[in-house]
Amino acid sequence: MLNWNSTREDTELISKIADRYITMCNGTSFRPPKKFNLLMDIEATNNNGCPLKLAELLKADDFDFAHDINGIINNINRQTGKLDNCFLPRYAK
Repeated sequence: MLNWNSTREDTELISKIADRYITMCNGTSFRPPKKFNLLMDIEATNNNGCPLKLAELLKADDFDFAHDINGIINNINRQTGKLDNCFLPRYAK
């Protein structure tokens, strides 16, 4: 069973991270994910095996930010919340 228990602070940071990523995708050839799906992917990652430095990730340069969020989207196991394929975000704790 996935852990969905995040602090209010983490939830707010995750929402800002999702908003930033979606904004980054607008005007590019990348189709942004639905915000709800992105929120779940980031929260599941953070709470189920790969805690993230959320405040630092939010402030990361565009390249590292996109690397981590794209990696989470492409490697998350939605059954376990863990990241597959040996992917480790740059802003993992």
